[in-house]
Formats: sequence, structure tokens, C-alpha cells
Amino acid sequence: MPVLVASDLDRTLIYSAAALALTMPDPRAPRLLCVEVHESRPLSYMTETAAQLLTDLGDAAVFVPTTTRTRKQYQRINLPGPAPKYAICANGGHILVDGVADQDWSARVAARLAEQCAPLAEVQDHLMASASPAWVRKHRVAEDLFAYLVVERELLPEEWVKELAVWAENRGWTVSLQGRKIYAVPKPLTKSAAVHEVVRRTGADLTLAAGDSLLDADLLLAADQGWRPGHGELADADWTAPAISALPERGVLAGERILREFLKATRTEAPR
Repeated sequence: MPVLVASDLDRTLIYSAAALALTMPDPRAPRLLCVEVHESRPLSYMTETAAQLLTDLGDAAVFVPTTTRTRKQYQRINLPGPAPKYAICANGGHILVDGVADQDWSARVAARLAEQCAPLAEVQDHLMASASPAWVRKHRVAEDLFAYLVVERELLPEEWVKELAVWAENRGWTVSLQGRKIYAVPKPLTKSAAVHEVVRRTGADLTLAAGDSLLDADLLLAADQGWRPGHGELADADWTAPAISALPERGVLAGERILREFLKATRTEAPR
């Protein structure tokens, strides 16, 4: 039976220049490999060591990139190793099979959201009305599923974020702050639901996961074993659970450590 590895990407396995600036180890900088280019600009990186580890993992397990990115944003990434057969995008809103969205899954998600939470338009309107142009740089909607703001983090009022979280909670939505982005996501839109579906399709009997943000908490709880890096929302909240390992490493070196843990757990399972 295969081992399934479902991992968040941004600030877990891959890192933007801004994320590197916050978490780059000092004084010995590791060698980096660019894994994302957009409009002729390099955007995201992992270490060369992590790239080799991911290649080895792709040969040993069913590796499933599991991201809040839209399909278009995900497809900009060129991960090393075998091309994943499955990928999860839009926080579980889409399952890609050989790069193509599974329409049945997408329809099931849309129906669940319509039944269980306030409509996206209501949340958009509230964000537009309550967020200040003094610190908001962009308003975005992802895949007609959720919304997010790009903000100037140093100008962002903490009280506004707390008030938004309470407002969203009462309407079946959740709020997550990741770097310069504030996400408003429907509660039923989860990475874990999509991972359960991929587990069903692959017949995996061991699921491993990693992630750094509050949007990854349900993914980690759904796995048999999970890891979180020493940075990010989960680390800031000192969040943990019985099957979750809180790693001390931060930044790109955390990405390496996570991949080593994935490989060790996969190879331990293989003889069974």
C-alpha cells in the first residue's frame, strides 16, 4: 500500500525572496534552486539539498502538493522530481489529476459551500468596506472560492484582524494571516477533505503531512504523522497535537528537515 505525502508549499517547502529574508540562516547561506518564475522574474526557491530530497521522495511515495494557491499560481511552480499525479489547489477546492481539475470534486465542493456558509460576495463587500486603503495594496478573489488581501504588514492594525476573525466566524468563514496576505476562507473549504479523497483514490495506508499556517492545521490533524516548521502562524501560536512534531528549524532549512522526515517515515513504512 502506498505512502501518501501531502505537503503545503509556500513557507513550508518553497520560499519567496521575502520569506528568505525573514528566515535565511546566518552566516552560512545554503545553495538555492529557483522553482518558480513569473513574468521573467524568479519568485520562489528551495535549497539544492531539498530539491534532491524531494526527487527521492517522489520516487518513494505518492507526493501530493497541497496549497492555498489557485491552479494558475500552482502551475507556475516547477518542482524537482517526478511530476505529481495529484495536486490540491485553492485550499482543497480543486484536485488536479495529471494537471487537470477533477470536475466532480469541484462541483461537490461548490455545493457544500453554498449550503454551509455565507456567500463570497458578502465577504468581499465587508472586506472592501472595512479595510483601509492606507494599508491594503490589493483585493483578490481566488477561484470564486475565497478572498484575500495583500497588505502592508507593518501598517496593519491587529485589532482589525481580530474583529474580522470574529465577523467571519459568525458567517462560517475563517481568517488567516500569512506574510503580507490576509485570507478569508469558508470553513468547509479544507485541505484535509481533499486529501481524504486522494487517499481514497490511491488506497494509501499511511498519510504524512506538513504545513506552517492555520489553514494547514486541519491537514496536519488528518495525517497519521505531521510536521510544522519553527516559523509561521502555527509556530507563533505554539500549536501542536499528539501526532505533530514541532521542528526547531526555520526557513529553507526547515524545508530540508521536513523532507528528511518524510523520507525517513516512508522508508520505515516500506518493508511493512
